Amino acid sequence: MQRNATTLYPILLVHGLFGFDRIGPFELFHDIKQALRNVGVRVFVPHLSATHSNEVRGDQLLAQIERVLEGTGAHKVNLIGHSQGALAARYAAAIAPEAVASVTSVSGPNHGSELADFLRKALTPGRLPEQVAETVATLFIDFLSLLSSDRQLPKNAIAALNALTTEGVGAFNDKYPQGLPEKWGGMGRERVNGVRYYSWSGTLQGSILEQGLNALDPLHGFCRAFSRYFTTEANQNDGMVGRYSSHLGTVIRSDYPLDHLDSISQMAGQIRKGIDPVDLYVEHAERLKKAGL
Repeated sequence: MQRNATTLYPILLVHGLFGFDRIGPFELFHDIKQALRNVGVRVFVPHLSATHSNEVRGDQLLAQIERVLEGTGAHKVNLIGHSQGALAARYAAAIAPEAVASVTSVSGPNHGSELADFLRKALTPGRLPEQVAETVATLFIDFLSLLSSDRQLPKNAIAALNALTTEGVGAFNDKYPQGLPEKWGGMGRERVNGVRYYSWSGTLQGSILEQGLNALDPLHGFCRAFSRYFTTEANQNDGMVGRYSSHLGTVIRSDYPLDHLDSISQMAGQIRKGIDPVDLYVEHAERLKKAGL
């Protein structure tokens, strides 16, 4: 039977840090976008700066929301933001709640990222032992070499990194607290200023030897390596964002067996048992439709 998840308002899939068009041979959001269209959803993928602060990227998102509303005749949009894209979506909803029906954070660093904290120290002379800093910096540079971005929007890598640290996100949250839990690991208010807030995320589970063909995915390997730099949420993270740091609004689930990049690509879903990351978006569109969004 054909599924129907036609939401009242269009969905915008908001990318995170680096804004790469592809992960290896896979186009970012491609399978997700097509799956949503197959069930009747109007889907758009706004292009934001690959690296910049949450506010700059949020202002870019606001401009593109306005264009989508003009082009579709819709009164609002549903925002689904992955990683730093969740922070841009939160900013847009806080600034213009009348234009946003819902914000969904997917693996979003809503309380900051311990990896960002560690990288920031690695880039600050004297903050970490030289050998450790060199190892972290080299690992991260190798990771970036797998990601491509040719967009002509302004970029500021340091501003992006600062915006993702615990301190940076803390300052952001002081200004835009909508949907945040009052207690660590809890849920936030589902509805604030007329905007619904949701979140989901995953965690690395089992050993690399238990991953089957997924162990051959270099991006999964990087997530495994990055996971070693978490302390507060050791063994409770997806390689880039901690499980409880991701919580926002109604938490659908925060321990799916997914690494940080699995949650936007089906390449892992094709070889991972028990979870289809693309179907999570279709299920969520059905959830939004049921909520009248």
